[in-house]
Amino acid sequence: MKNNRLAVGFVWAFAAIARPGPIKDHYTRRRTRGDRHAVALRNVFNRLLGQLYHCLHTGQTYDASKAFPGSVHDAEPAAA
Repeated sequence: MKNNRLAVGFVWAFAAIARPGPIKDHYTRRRTRGDRHAVALRNVFNRLLGQLYHCLHTGQTYDASKAFPGSVHDAEPAAA
């Protein structure tokens, strides 16, 4: 039996990994380490949910680079 309220979280995580950025990088790292798709997606959802709680609890705004550190997208863009 599944919790339909939590199923929405998987849609949220699935939509988040569709775009390049720190969240997709985190998902890719989890997959590279051997996690199956569902496990990596659940990990992304857990991280997103934890960050949502943190933002609501502290009144801070969401910053993906802080929520998912170690991303290749965290680096400063090179000057032209």
